[in-house]
Amino acid sequence: MTVAVTAFGTLMTTLSACGIDASGPARAGGAAGPRGQAPRTPMVSTVPVTDPTRIPGVGDRLYRYIPQDSGQVLVVYGEGENSPYSTAVLYMREGPEWRPMATWPAHNGRNGWTRAHREGDGRSPVGVFGLSDAGGVLDNPGTRLPYLQDPNSFAPPNRGEAHQHDFDYVIAIDYNRRPGRPPDDGARPEGDAKGGGIWLHLDHGDGTSACVSVPKDAMQFLLRTLDPARHPVMVMGDREELRA
Repeated sequence: MTVAVTAFGTLMTTLSACGIDASGPARAGGAAGPRGQAPRTPMVSTVPVTDPTRIPGVGDRLYRYIPQDSGQVLVVYGEGENSPYSTAVLYMREGPEWRPMATWPAHNGRNGWTRAHREGDGRSPVGVFGLSDAGGVLDNPGTRLPYLQDPNSFAPPNRGEAHQHDFDYVIAIDYNRRPGRPPDDGARPEGDAKGGGIWLHLDHGDGTSACVSVPKDAMQFLLRTLDPARHPVMVMGDREELRA
C-alpha cells in the first residue's frame, strides 16, 4: 500500500542516521526514561474522544490521507514543533468507530517536526505514512508484516551503549521509500535530499535523527498486532500540525 503524502514532507536518511542523539535531557516525570524503565504492558489511552468516528486530535488536513480501508492507525502526538517528546496511541476501527487500544511514551526527531523534511535536519516528517515492512536484530516475534531478521542489516549505530538495542525491532515508516522492500532498502524515490530510512524502533530515552522510538514492549505489541490486511498507517506530527 502506498499512501499519498506529497504535501506533508519526506523521511529520514540512512540506517546510521536512524540513530538517536545521546546528548539530550531525560524526560521529566519518567514518561520516557531509559529502556529498563519502559512499561511492561500497553496502557489504555486517555486521549479524550468527542466523536468516536474520528481519531482524536487529527484534523481534516491529514485525516483525508488515511485510506478508507485502513483499520489500524498509530498516531504519534508530538508535544511541540521543536520538542523530541511525544505519545504514541494505537487506534483500531470497530465498525464506524475508532477505539484506542494502547498508548506509550515515545520520542521523535531531536529538533522536533517539519512538513518539509530534509536529510540531516534532525526533525521527523509530519504526515500520514504506511507501515508495511519490518525487521530487526532479533527473531520475528510473531508479526504478520514481512520481517527480515538480520543482525548485519540492522547493526546498531556506533553511538555508545545506550544505542546498542535501537534496532532489535524496526518497522519501516513509508516515507520516501518503496513499500514491499525490507526496511534497510536504500532506494529513495523522491531523491536523497529528502532523506529516507525513517523507522519506528526501540527507544533509548532521547530524541532521534528523524525516526520515532517507543519502548521494547510497545514494539513487540505493535509487531504482533499490525495486520497488512487492515492497511495500517502512521499519522505523526506535533499536536498543532495534527489538529489542522
